[in-house]
Amino acid sequence: MSEFRQPSGRRRRTLGGVIDEETRYEAVRSRDARFDGEFFFAVETTGIYCRPSCPAVTPKRENVRYYATAAAAQGSGYRACRRCRPDAVPGSAEWNVRADVVGRAMRMIGDGVVDREGVAGLAVRLGYSARQVQRQLTEEVGAGPVALARAQRAHTARVLLQTTELPITEIAFAAGFASVRQFNDTIRAVYASTPSELRAATPRRGAASRRTATPSAGIPLRLAHRGPYQTAAVFDLLAAEALPGIEEVAGAPGSRTYRRTLRLPYGTGIVAVEERRGAGASGQSSRVTATHAGGWLDARLHLTDLRDLTTAVQRLRRLFDLDADPYAVDERLGADARLAPLVAARPGLRSPGTADPEELAVRALVGRGEAERLVRAYGKVLDAACGTLTHVLPEPAALAGAPGVGGGLGALAAALADGELRLDAGADRDDAREALLSLPGVDPRVVAVIRTRALGDPDVAPPGVSVPDAWRPWRSYALRHLEAAAASQVPLRPVELEVEQP
Repeated sequence: MSEFRQPSGRRRRTLGGVIDEETRYEAVRSRDARFDGEFFFAVETTGIYCRPSCPAVTPKRENVRYYATAAAAQGSGYRACRRCRPDAVPGSAEWNVRADVVGRAMRMIGDGVVDREGVAGLAVRLGYSARQVQRQLTEEVGAGPVALARAQRAHTARVLLQTTELPITEIAFAAGFASVRQFNDTIRAVYASTPSELRAATPRRGAASRRTATPSAGIPLRLAHRGPYQTAAVFDLLAAEALPGIEEVAGAPGSRTYRRTLRLPYGTGIVAVEERRGAGASGQSSRVTATHAGGWLDARLHLTDLRDLTTAVQRLRRLFDLDADPYAVDERLGADARLAPLVAARPGLRSPGTADPEELAVRALVGRGEAERLVRAYGKVLDAACGTLTHVLPEPAALAGAPGVGGGLGALAAALADGELRLDAGADRDDAREALLSLPGVDPRVVAVIRTRALGDPDVAPPGVSVPDAWRPWRSYALRHLEAAAASQVPLRPVELEVEQP
């Protein structure tokens, strides 16, 4: 599915496992950041695993081993490189694209399902036995659900150790470990350091931020992405859709801050994400050309319960589409005569998702005005408001039983509350489509919006819109290019207005 062109002009697929060792080694030798997160390499002579773009001296070919996930490298006894921090790379774009059981499982593990519900809970959500899930994941990614969740807990723990002054015991449980002993053993195995040593080795930049990174000040984060990223287009869309009480975008284009409330498994949260400064020229032209290759978005996260950190980060990654493969998208869409100039103008344009799929479904169905009323009438008030951010949208169960909530909204809320409709990270997209279409008041256009934004489907074309097959499997991105081009001339339409168009 995803390809890149080598200097010789040959193309090699990088998704679906179709990539040979020659291509992998060439990516390592050239320190090609396009492959960060798509695979990892380990060096037998050092016992260390790295991301492909690691700046260290290129190892000899015969000493290199390749792994699909960091968990697989850890399971083979390798520890994470301290220079390139392979645990901090963007996730593989493959898991967001794939709709099969492995792709769904990887998304749910990222969302923290194994930590909260165990492997048995993951298997029930997938509709498979725990043994089948273990087998399929091990065969494809080299690690089972427990090992994958363990690698994720280790990364969460490292972030907390290096960005907060929380006691180490609190960090152990906040990261999802069952005991301090398990926490200590895992940190030693993954990073070849004790938790105290890992905290003491924080770079100066991290140490400076850690002095203010208390629970009240929030947790500073760098949300990594691969390739170019059109921050202006994403922030324009978020500003157009911002729902009072839940979201806000402040500041001038080029230096805006997006803030929103989060409804999470253990509590609530507030996040602030910065538009990358200095990305383009001032004025209208910056809205077209603002981009930066590789890197991250700066964020700060406030949580009522630190156990929600992993889940919150993954949901922000889906909202900002940070695990996308812009090289694959741009190569396919840029080959189309109609889209080529749009792709050239906005390389790395993303198809944003949502931080709360159930909230997005409600907003897509009822529109902006009614969503504002629902927030005022039924929204859950935060224990501590933060400026204009005062509420989270109520859970479906609360809406389903609320007076005056009926019709399509009542049916949608009831379906979400009783599990008849699932929109979580591992939901089956086709099953969700059928469940949505069975509800009163939910038409195919609403379903297309929910499938694109809530379920992260990269290949959705709204009904009644003629879209070439040549745009597959990236039709959602193609439509974003068309919308972004129109938005440079007229204001962006919020998602609910797109739904209401005839």
